Formats: sequence, C-alpha cells, structure tokens
Amino acid sequence: MSNNSSRENMKNNNNHRNSIPGKSLFIGAAMSGLIVGALLISGFIGSRSGNSLFCSLAAVRIGGGAAASGNTATPIQLQAILHYATSPVVPQQSLGEVTVSYDVLKTRAPCNFLVFGLGHDSLMWTALNPSGKTVFLEEDPKWFQTVLKDSPYLKAHTVKYRTQLSQADNLLSSYRSERLCSPSEAYLRGNTRCRLALENLPDEVYETEWDLIMIDAPRGYFAEAPGRMGAIFSAAVMARNRKGSGVTHVFLHDVDRKVEKAFAEEFLCRKYLVKAVGRLWHFEIPSAANNASVGGSNAVTFC
Repeated sequence: MSNNSSRENMKNNNNHRNSIPGKSLFIGAAMSGLIVGALLISGFIGSRSGNSLFCSLAAVRIGGGAAASGNTATPIQLQAILHYATSPVVPQQSLGEVTVSYDVLKTRAPCNFLVFGLGHDSLMWTALNPSGKTVFLEEDPKWFQTVLKDSPYLKAHTVKYRTQLSQADNLLSSYRSERLCSPSEAYLRGNTRCRLALENLPDEVYETEWDLIMIDAPRGYFAEAPGRMGAIFSAAVMARNRKGSGVTHVFLHDVDRKVEKAFAEEFLCRKYLVKAVGRLWHFEIPSAANNASVGGSNAVTFC
C-alpha cells in the first residue's frame, strides 16, 4: 500500500485494516451455491477499483484438494460465507493478491498459517484453511476485542512490538553488529539482544512450525508506528529454523513502501521471491537444516 496506506488510515477513521466500506458485493449466485451445496469455499468478497476480489474462486471445493475431508462446510466457513454475503466491508487485497496465497493454501491446507494482523480478511484466511491452524497476531487491544466480539471463532493474540518505524534505517544498518541477529545464531523467544527479534510472542507461536506466514501488519505508515521490521526478520528466522520438510511460504504486503521492500530484500531474499502481484510478494524460503545453499552455521548474511 502507499505510504498513506488507505487500509491503515481507515483505522484512524474508526474503520480498520483491510476494510473497504460501501462497496457492492458480487456474490449472490456464488453464495447460494455455497450454502445450498456446502461444497464451496469462497466467492465472498466484492470489488475495489474494478478488481473483483474473490468471486472467481467460488467454484472450489471446501478445503481445496488435500484439505477436503468430505462435502460439509465447517462452522467457520459458514460464518465467513454469511459475513461476506451481508457485510459492505470487505478485504482490501486485490483478486490477484488474494489468489497468490489462496493457490498455496489449496495445496498445503490443512496447514499452520501465521498471520500478522487481524482484520476484515481474517475470517477469509481461517475459512481457507479448514482443519488447519490459523493464528493472528494483533497489536491493537481495542481492535482485537472488536474483531473477536464479532468473530469469536478466530484464534488470535495481542502482541507488543519494541520498534518504531523511525528506527528502521538504524536497525537495518546495525543489526549485523549483534551476534544474536546473525542468520547462524538468531533465535526469537527471549532474544532481547537482537532488537529485530520478536522475543515476547505467545508460546504457541514459538512452538508451532509455520507453513505459511502472512505479513500485513503491524502499522507502518507513521514514525511512531511499530513498522514491520521485526515481523519480517522474525519470519525469516522461523523459515530458516524450520525442521520439517519443504519450504516456508512467506507473503509480504505493502512492498511498495520503502521499509517493507528494504527489509524483504535483506532478510527474505530476492532469490527466494517466486511471485509478485500488485503490492504482494511471495517467497519460498528453504530451511538451513534441509538446504545446504542456505548456509547453515556458516551463514554470514540471510541472502
């Protein structure tokens, strides 16, 4: 998103991330099919600037491929259908951006999906990962309560960040001087010496091996905002430290902004960038344990 991110600015106008109030939803026929047949996931998001968001995905079976365990919609999917069929507030990612993550979920769900940010798209992400674990991390306690009041099925935690956007340049230029920020020794839980490490997250975050990580928060459009520096760094550490097979899929939104782009190139790495659509970058990051090219204990840089 732009530096005056409409998604984030809406929060200051009593709306919140990923919201586009007042837009019509092109979902009538798709919703009828979803509810009557209980075989379809989505088709529940409207349009913005001519980009319909999710209607074209309406003909997909619940769970997509390996995730399907029959033809019955889960409660969270039915709630999502009803929510997006009746709400004028819809997620802000474009159809192309949403489809990037959706295509991965079709092949990986049920999986472990960590999302930085709680918003009007949260029901969608949870519904697209039936039988999987989808966890949201939200910085704003008031917004957390607002979303969970309407969507109690969501699994979410409030988190505190110890950085500010104004520190981004210094953090990027100085992190290499701290040994516990280095790719070969970096860890997260309790790592207070590395200012980029998210050291105080809920235990569940550290104890789960995440297959997908979506970074669409925290706020990063004014100097005192936390910025996404720590989220990007920590996602890279999680991916590198993966013990299981396969890569970690990391999705970063708002790459048109200076900080997001710079930190992505430093920690998520251009060589692992597999798709770029709109303001979304998709990385497939191998683990150090399973891929010698990552560098392992001899790595000096993340990329």
